[in-house]
Amino acid sequence: MKLKFGAVAALPLVLALAACGGSDDKDAAAANTASTAAPIAAPAGQQWVDTIKLTEDGGYLMGNPDAPVKLVEYASMTCSHCADFAEKAIPSLKEKYIAKGTVSLELRNFVRDPIDMTASLLTRCGGEGPYYPLTEQMLAQQQDWMTKLQSIGDAGFQRLQTLPPAQQFAEVAKAAGLDQFVQQRGVSSQKIAACLADEAAVNKLVEMNKVASEKHQITGTPMFLINGETVTDAGTWETLEPKLRAAGA
Repeated sequence: MKLKFGAVAALPLVLALAACGGSDDKDAAAANTASTAAPIAAPAGQQWVDTIKLTEDGGYLMGNPDAPVKLVEYASMTCSHCADFAEKAIPSLKEKYIAKGTVSLELRNFVRDPIDMTASLLTRCGGEGPYYPLTEQMLAQQQDWMTKLQSIGDAGFQRLQTLPPAQQFAEVAKAAGLDQFVQQRGVSSQKIAACLADEAAVNKLVEMNKVASEKHQITGTPMFLINGETVTDAGTWETLEPKLRAAGA
C-alpha cells in the first residue's frame, strides 16, 4: 500500500529530546568478554568503514556486507539518547568491529515528527557518501539546532503546522539552520530544496517506520537488530557490545 505524502503532517510538531526512550543503562556483566572472531580483509585499497551502501530496506549500511554479525540501528535525529550513542559508541564500533570486517552497521531513520523528517531528509540528501558524516555531525550539534528551532515559539509552531508538508519541512530547516548546516557540507541549495519536497523520499521514511513498528516492534530509539532479531535492553554501548560479542563479532 502506497503511503501518502501528507501522512507525516499528522505527526505532532513538538520538541521532545528526552522522549526517544528505549535506553537501559544497567551494567552488562559480559562487557569485558574478549572478541575472538578473526578479521576479514576488505578489498584491496579499501577500508570497511568507508564502504557505504543504501539497502533495500532504506537504511545505509557501513562495512562488510557479508559480515557474520549484522547490526541494524533505528535512530531518531531528534533523540538525545541517539546523540549520546553516536558520540560514545560509534567510534568504538567502527574501530573495533566494523573496520575488522566482522560487524556491519545499517542505520535506519526512525521518524517521530516533522522536525525529525526534515533532519532525516537532509542527512539522506547527498546519498551514500555523505550520509554518515552528515548524520553524526548533525547529532553532535543536536542541542544547538533544536534550540534555534525552539526560539520560534508556540505561535511559530502553530503556523508551521498549517503548512503543506514540503513547505513545512523547508521552514523547519530554515528555522533550525539545518539548510545552512548541510549546504556548508557540500549539498547545494537547489538539491536541498528538491530533497525536502521529495514525496517518494518522505513516503519511504514513513514506510520504514511502519515496518519498524509492525515487524520489529521498535518502540523507541536507539533500538537495534542483531542478525535480524530485535535486541532489548541495549540502548548503550555498555549493554550492546557484549551482545555483539556473543553473536560472534
